[in-house]
Amino acid sequence: MPDPRAQVAAAFNRVAAGYDNPAMRFFPFCADRLIVRLNPARGSRILDVATGTGVVAMAAMQAVGHEGRVMAIDLAEGMLDRLQEKIDKFGIPNIDLHVMDAAALEFRRDYFDHVVCSFGIFFLPDMSVGLREWARVTKPGGRILFTVFGKQAFQPMMELFIRRIENYGVDAPDKDAPFAAMRLADPERCRDLLSGAGLKDIEVHTEQLGYHLKDEAEWWEVVWNSGMREWVERIPPARRESFRAEHLADVRPLMVEQGLWLNVETLFATGTKPSGV
Repeated sequence: MPDPRAQVAAAFNRVAAGYDNPAMRFFPFCADRLIVRLNPARGSRILDVATGTGVVAMAAMQAVGHEGRVMAIDLAEGMLDRLQEKIDKFGIPNIDLHVMDAAALEFRRDYFDHVVCSFGIFFLPDMSVGLREWARVTKPGGRILFTVFGKQAFQPMMELFIRRIENYGVDAPDKDAPFAAMRLADPERCRDLLSGAGLKDIEVHTEQLGYHLKDEAEWWEVVWNSGMREWVERIPPARRESFRAEHLADVRPLMVEQGLWLNVETLFATGTKPSGV
């Protein structure tokens, strides 16, 4: 049976080169909001899980200052390579990178002031195991904060995508959450997950981080440079261009004067580690 961690790493290595595409600017938007909500003290030590190309790590670095430290981990080396390029370009001294499994952290207990994860927890095969591991390395009184997509994120384009791709013989495994990214779209599931890890002072807030794309071609940039690409790659190569053209024809009628609305409903879920966890 294929290792799901290896599959996730391979998928995101393939999209790493385009992950900072301007069409996907909800990633840095979310990073800024996440750090505002976390409000870490100067000098804090923060773990950024599933860092990707490092938009959260960069925002966290600015918040904790040179006296603080950010550990950024990911399974995809291609993503970390992109972040390393930014670190080298800007001469950033306090972000450390590690290829690491988010559910098997190589850090001692009570090591970090806070742990954050933006749009990554839903890729863990067992999210409960992962979150308990994050709690293990968090200091008592520290916070764990993760973001996930809400139920309306990327709609109605997502529904059009699913309908069209099923016509090409690609079946979504779960009709209620056909993509891993939608596994935690229910706020109650986020609360249950945090509670199950022994956290307290649990809060889940929803924010709309959406914006208008220029046209349907920009929507395809989102598809091709995100986890959705894996689904397109399940179509035989000779038929992918046909799928792209048909899907974009489905999307085109959604255009308005301002462009194509990209709904990025986002849940911010947080809890605090009490003593004894």
